[in-house]
Amino acid sequence: MNPLETLADLERRAELGGGEVRLEKQHAAGKLTARERMERLFDPGTFEEIDKLVTHRCLDFGMADQQIPGDGVVAGHGQVDGRQVCAFAQDFTVFGGSLSETNAAKIVKIMDMAMRVGAPVVGLNDSGGARIQEGVLSLGGYADIFLRNTMASGVVPQISAIMGPCAGGAVYSPAITDFTVMVRQTSYMFVTGPDVIKTVTHEEVSKEELGGAMRHNETSGVAHFAVDTDEDCIALIRDLLGFMPSNNLDEVPFAETGDPLDREDEALDALVPASPNQPYDMLDLIHAIADEGGFLEVHRHYARNIIVGFARLGGRSVGIVANQPAHLAGTLDIDASVKGARFVRFCDAFNIPLVTFEDVPGFLPGTVQEYGGIIRHGAKLLYAFAEATVPKVTVITRKAYGGAYCVMSSKHIRTDVNYAWPTSEIAVMGPEAAVNVLYRRELETADDPAGLRAQKVAEFREKFANPYVAAARGFIDEVIRPRQTRAKLITALANLETKREKNPPKKHGNIPL
Repeated sequence: MNPLETLADLERRAELGGGEVRLEKQHAAGKLTARERMERLFDPGTFEEIDKLVTHRCLDFGMADQQIPGDGVVAGHGQVDGRQVCAFAQDFTVFGGSLSETNAAKIVKIMDMAMRVGAPVVGLNDSGGARIQEGVLSLGGYADIFLRNTMASGVVPQISAIMGPCAGGAVYSPAITDFTVMVRQTSYMFVTGPDVIKTVTHEEVSKEELGGAMRHNETSGVAHFAVDTDEDCIALIRDLLGFMPSNNLDEVPFAETGDPLDREDEALDALVPASPNQPYDMLDLIHAIADEGGFLEVHRHYARNIIVGFARLGGRSVGIVANQPAHLAGTLDIDASVKGARFVRFCDAFNIPLVTFEDVPGFLPGTVQEYGGIIRHGAKLLYAFAEATVPKVTVITRKAYGGAYCVMSSKHIRTDVNYAWPTSEIAVMGPEAAVNVLYRRELETADDPAGLRAQKVAEFREKFANPYVAAARGFIDEVIRPRQTRAKLITALANLETKREKNPPKKHGNIPL
């Protein structure tokens, strides 16, 4: 066999992975192969593979006779919408996608390259875990990857897709990355599986119930997105990359838009109900002001009392954080605080301006929240907003009460521009609660306590439940008409494009974890 034939044979074997039978089983399970996933991720003809011919070095347990070029992972770089991206895809058809010393080195190599060139990293996970035959060498490979995940955090965006099993120590690499996408019915994540749980705790639980896509999207918050198919997963990753810069030194990407910058939406004038206790959907506001109404919601199924996600305003990417009055009245609880804080810190790390829509009656009361550490967890959101140096603009639509007013990107924690709608209410607490505190004794002794309460509530609402006291103090820069919100935001962000602000020199802060 001449040299060119030898090369062609090795490449063919690498591209076959575990062989035709196992490739067919992958398809029968509703999954794409590792190479098919990479082909869909990158722009056609741009993928450059590295270490295609790498093989493992294990000689024990009969492994010396099972040498497959590539060794269970496809790695390389290419372009996504014309921008450089590095990626790896575990190949479940080769030893169940198990991590070996050598394929871990391939992943580490592509991650190191991403750091050097300032490109995002995408990991497509589909693996049975550490390769048992290699023992501690495989575990060392995981640790090498974890270190790169940590060093790359805040330097280049990292996206993980769970497209099959991801268990044991393998889960900690996606956990360190910025966003995790899971595929319904074919993917799962857990530290210990159902069999171990049954042995140790006598609980019986299926893989799907324990660590399926919706479990981690709705209950644990470990995953940020749930999709139906591998194709949907890859398409979502491509969309997500379009909202973020390639690294922490780049500016946010720009997308041309035909949506007028000064477009007004009259429907916004009637969005907030007349009754302060009536809910409305904050998503209606977000879709109304975004370019072409587009909004990529993150963590949609988790902590639904707060909304986070990406949109474009005047062609520029922005991160949106918004209370959701339609769920738990938009209160902040433990899960919402952590969800919001993580998103704010991502945006700040990658120069993505923050737009906050505020309608918050306070923190969720109750022993469950207090015992669960709402003080510590709520402080995470406060810390994240206060620490952020990107352009920050806040719009108060209705309630902004108590400590939650301070936390939700108020003027006092370095927010650049703070707007309020005429319907906003900025106070220590709501009128009813305030009257109960201020006039408790009078109400106890009054001949007509209901009438007195109604009178005092009306007086308090007229005096404090509006934006004008805050505006008089300069805590609100402008009270705006709701229909003007899009134009006001775009103008404010344009003015803030050259913003330069730095935090005091330090190794790092001590966020209340």
